[in-house]
Amino acid sequence: MTEELRSLPVLAPVSERVHFVIHDYEEVLRSDTVWGDHSHAFNELLWNEHGASSAVVGARVWTVTPTVGLWMPAGTLHSGAAPAGTRLRAAFFGSRTAPAISDRPVAVEITPLLRLLLDRLGEPELPARSREVTEAMVLDVLAPSPRELFVHMPDGPLLRPIAEAVRADPADRRGLADWAGELGVSPRTVARAFTAETGTSFARWVATVRAQHAIELLAAGWEVEQVAHEVGYRSASAFGFAFRRTTGLTPGAFRTR
Repeated sequence: MTEELRSLPVLAPVSERVHFVIHDYEEVLRSDTVWGDHSHAFNELLWNEHGASSAVVGARVWTVTPTVGLWMPAGTLHSGAAPAGTRLRAAFFGSRTAPAISDRPVAVEITPLLRLLLDRLGEPELPARSREVTEAMVLDVLAPSPRELFVHMPDGPLLRPIAEAVRADPADRRGLADWAGELGVSPRTVARAFTAETGTSFARWVATVRAQHAIELLAAGWEVEQVAHEVGYRSASAFGFAFRRTTGLTPGAFRTR
């Protein structure tokens, strides 16, 4: 299947009054799709009805799922990618709405209530009064989630080959000492560089990369045991422990939700 590359404009935030409060958008992707750098005139909530996608803001790579969305402030330059079959959802917030929940990208938990409210706003003949009440409820329940799932990509020459190798193959089991030996430096040097450039340890960074890849596979219908092997764990139980520590959910609970 060929990959579709989409180009969107870079827009500054709109400050004047607009005719909508929340505008809903959805699309089922027919092919693997990549969006180049772009920005929107309005605040945006990205989430998926089905499947997992990614959004890149600076050095951070976010994972967007049916349970954890991403708040994208107006004017924020970002790119993205999603595989074929993903059902994308987005809600754009007009400038007449309440103040933005954040002036930077943050995760938003797509609770069952929020999902129902957003679904209702997508109804084509929703009465004006019902829309007004529903929009007010969305603004009331919308809040940042503590379960952010992103990796900060290191860009220094020492760590770049490690990051590229792990993202290309999350099952790569080379540890800190292995990489240090290949790069001709001490493990302490690699550990310090990871903390300085990513804000986390090498082990936690690898666990998050594996969780991101695992989410894509689980969303595509893979069995838990298959996913565990694909992302480098020796058993489903070890994978389950690491996945829950990173995402707050077991692999089975994620598939169910």
